[in-house]
Amino acid sequence: MKIKNLKIGDVIGLVSPSHIETPETHNKIISRIKAKGFQIKIGANVYKNTYGYSASEEERADDFNKMVLDKEVKMIFFRGGNGGVEILPYINYEAIKQNPKLFLSYSDGTSILNAIHSKTGLITYYGQDLDCFEDLRHYDYEQFNSHFIKGNANTFISNSEWHTVNSGFCEGILIGGYTENFALMVNSEYLSINNQCKYLLFLEDTEEYSNVRRVSMFISCIEQSPFINNVSGLKRFGEKHNVPVIYCDDFGHGKNHAILPIGRNTKLNATTQTLEFCKLW
Repeated sequence: MKIKNLKIGDVIGLVSPSHIETPETHNKIISRIKAKGFQIKIGANVYKNTYGYSASEEERADDFNKMVLDKEVKMIFFRGGNGGVEILPYINYEAIKQNPKLFLSYSDGTSILNAIHSKTGLITYYGQDLDCFEDLRHYDYEQFNSHFIKGNANTFISNSEWHTVNSGFCEGILIGGYTENFALMVNSEYLSINNQCKYLLFLEDTEEYSNVRRVSMFISCIEQSPFINNVSGLKRFGEKHNVPVIYCDDFGHGKNHAILPIGRNTKLNATTQTLEFCKLW
């Protein structure tokens, strides 16, 4: 499902399904987004602390669903954190089908982005959250611009050195996100896998919140699920499963925040180190 590109003057909706926001943290971010020519709407419950770590799942989902139904809002943009999985049963997926929008997040947003794609077929976007606009870098905004404004992001543009772990070529539906969130979603009703399709899996993690042992455990959970039979690209187990694998620092919790479209058919050539997004219909 293809969504219209953003235009200057369009409204971006800010919600907080995984995190407690404060006006202080929002102010600089909002001013930076407005400086790029966009208008902002803020969910009614983003500053609530109902549970001590966030608003209730009903309050967070209410903000989310109202943004979906708001005809003015063209993109729903949200931060990571913890707790996004709690609102999955409360999201109005039928409303998203009837009112498709751009959805952008990363980290804990993995759960919501993949659930929306699984339930609606809509392409969602992983790789940036509100923090990117607090200290907006050229590479990050060029990624935002190419995916959402120009709509010409057909070739992945790198800003780091790529390392081929296992060479070869593969093609599949791009899927993935933060390793822990994705591993917890496997076999969930909110991650529907078409056994007739191949998937190109991307995973990211950070030493700030995790370690090698935890990452190994989560990847093992993914490997032990039936989903692995449909994966045409996977990081650590490239040689074991005979699939191409690339490692890079272009996306995730590091300094680079490339955008990866979940649900878009994608081609990876690990030998020539290229990633191509197939044309949208």
